[in-house]
Amino acid sequence: MMMDIEWFRPAVLFGSIAYALIGVLVFWVCFLIVDKLTPYDLWNELVEKQNVALAIVVGAMCLAIGLIVAAAVVG
Repeated sequence: MMMDIEWFRPAVLFGSIAYALIGVLVFWVCFLIVDKLTPYDLWNELVEKQNVALAIVVGAMCLAIGLIVAAAVVG
């Protein structure tokens, strides 16, 4: 079986990197928006107060945003 040479083309490689960076940027902006909409500081609650229930909710939110971004990138 021969390895697909398509990935070695510069246009494909740079396109993949660009979409990955755009996806991470969109994810980060969405997380900041959710952080601003909540009545408390998410980072303080998660790290300093070690709120496990909030960590589970934020983790689920991160997965959901990631799935939405991935679906938007794929088309």
